[in-house]
Amino acid sequence: MLILTRHDVEALLDPDRLIDAVADAMVELSAGTASSPPRVAAAVDGRDAFLAAMPAYLPGAGALTTKLVSVFPRNHDVGLPSHQAVIVAFDPDTGTTAAVMDGTHITAMRTAAGSALSARLLARPDASVLAILGTGVQARSHGLMLPRVRAFHEGRVAGRDPEKAAALAGKLSEATGVPFAPAASFEEAADAAHVICAATHSPEPVLRRAWLAPGTHVTSVSYHPEGGEIDADTVTSSLVVVESRASPLAPFPAGANELTGPIRDGLLDPGDVVEIGEIVAGVRDGRTSPEQLTLYKSVGVAVQDAAASALVLEAALTSGAGTNLRL
Repeated sequence: MLILTRHDVEALLDPDRLIDAVADAMVELSAGTASSPPRVAAAVDGRDAFLAAMPAYLPGAGALTTKLVSVFPRNHDVGLPSHQAVIVAFDPDTGTTAAVMDGTHITAMRTAAGSALSARLLARPDASVLAILGTGVQARSHGLMLPRVRAFHEGRVAGRDPEKAAALAGKLSEATGVPFAPAASFEEAADAAHVICAATHSPEPVLRRAWLAPGTHVTSVSYHPEGGEIDADTVTSSLVVVESRASPLAPFPAGANELTGPIRDGLLDPGDVVEIGEIVAGVRDGRTSPEQLTLYKSVGVAVQDAAASALVLEAALTSGAGTNLRL
């Protein structure tokens, strides 16, 4: 069994290959050839936290994996990531354990890769202003990944802590070459932005339809048991794209609270919700006009972890990285 640490995974996971691997995984998921049941979770009383299990079989990548991920939002107060994970990869022919690897970096990067894929498919070709709402791990990974699919000339970061927003803006500017600057509010960051990435874990909207310019593409990756970070007007005014239509209809922790309300109230027809794999495969349309609002609502699906871990394992076997152990 190969053991791959966080350092190993960070060195082995290629961001550009990851976007393409996630695209392939989404096609398999929509086509029904992948197996990716909704995640299940055990709640931790009194801490707004849970531990989730996410198994998947992705035949195109030859990946059979499961991820255990803990979500503890208050970890920011003690300097720890809110999402921490481990991924176990199995031989799909025998079921033998092949590798155990850090899943925290994979979770951050595969989520951002899905958003980057959505921007590649749905953002206007002339999109040049990127807004990041949030200052945590997901905000950072989105700021790193989105410039790989569009030539942004300006970046903005907004969060509840101005110092954290300024610090992240500086790091993203240095890492991407895009000039990021802190914004005084979520509304200021969203003003006239072409692509807006919400990554806040907020139970209340941090982005409102009234702030959006025509043609804006929005990504939202937070999921919270008590609410969501995107208002209902944004949802009902947009082409809504998801990983799987099963997710909007599922209860927490598998579903997306921003979508369940409009669907329940008859404001959003599940049949109008498009799976991103369908757009990649060319069986459903994406953006149909420059003024159209588009929303990619992600809750994270296990085939994305399988695709990412397959890339890591392939690179590890090629390079000789990691440590072999026998249980």
